[in-house]
Amino acid sequence: MTGRAGEAGAVAFEGLTLGYDRHPAVHHLDGTIPRGDLLALVGPNGAGKSTLLKGIVGEIGCLDGRIERDRGAIAYLPQADEIDRSFPLSVLDLASMGLWRRLGPWASLKRQRETVLAALAAVGLTGFEDRAIGTLSGGQFQRALFARLILQDAAVLLLDEPFTGVDARTTDDLVRLIRGWHGQGRTIVAALHDLSQVRAHFPTTLLLAREPVAWGPTAAVLTPLNLARATRLSEAWDENAAICARDHAGHGPAHPQGGHEHVHDEHAHHGHAHHDHADHLHPAGPEIREHGHGRHRHRSAS
Repeated sequence: MTGRAGEAGAVAFEGLTLGYDRHPAVHHLDGTIPRGDLLALVGPNGAGKSTLLKGIVGEIGCLDGRIERDRGAIAYLPQADEIDRSFPLSVLDLASMGLWRRLGPWASLKRQRETVLAALAAVGLTGFEDRAIGTLSGGQFQRALFARLILQDAAVLLLDEPFTGVDARTTDDLVRLIRGWHGQGRTIVAALHDLSQVRAHFPTTLLLAREPVAWGPTAAVLTPLNLARATRLSEAWDENAAICARDHAGHGPAHPQGGHEHVHDEHAHHGHAHHDHADHLHPAGPEIREHGHGRHRHRSAS
């Protein structure tokens, strides 16, 4: 679990498994995202980063375990290629969708026009309000989506690859917005693939490889050892394995440095019955937990 004692959690996971057609994509995740955290989700392709964000926002249900969310609103930015840009919307219309939670879908937006224009100005899209979204460049479209986030005014923001396909100037502008939201005390979780961006801007990181590998301060998580282990776990994953159930009676004793002892049986989700445990280390003490399969046994569910 990440987060210091006494910190309130924006999102908490308990034995969480998420997946599709009962095949897990994120496996037995435990931990808490503190309020006000600026957290990067990283891992190999197919590591479960997008799945975890969709689970937090409620787009997919839990196969096992649970997610506890703060009562405040959550805003979710999916990957840009998941959005149909052929739909005849103007930039103003797209940004205005951020007001739906507060005003409802049938409210008149005429009175809110200045508010929406201010959000577009904040992302550098003054004068673009009447442009069709299908005519925008990748960077311009991402700016419009960030204007929608501004108008959602949520306490928790989930961003799935927010810098993919955009130019360096747009990336810099969007990073400034994210850091500004963080400075306001909002909780931000972003799935990212560029580790240099993570190291530069995100103080905490969760490294996934379908299961948690390490979670804590970014410098302690993004080590060559952890990254190599994430690659090995991802390559060994069995896409066709059935869901495993948590044995809640099999919890081991707490590790004296804040981690846990790991008890392993043969695991249905990897191609190897035995795993190399030499890199189950705790180099940063209580501030970082490095994970194996969690402190529980696994059995195949019926």
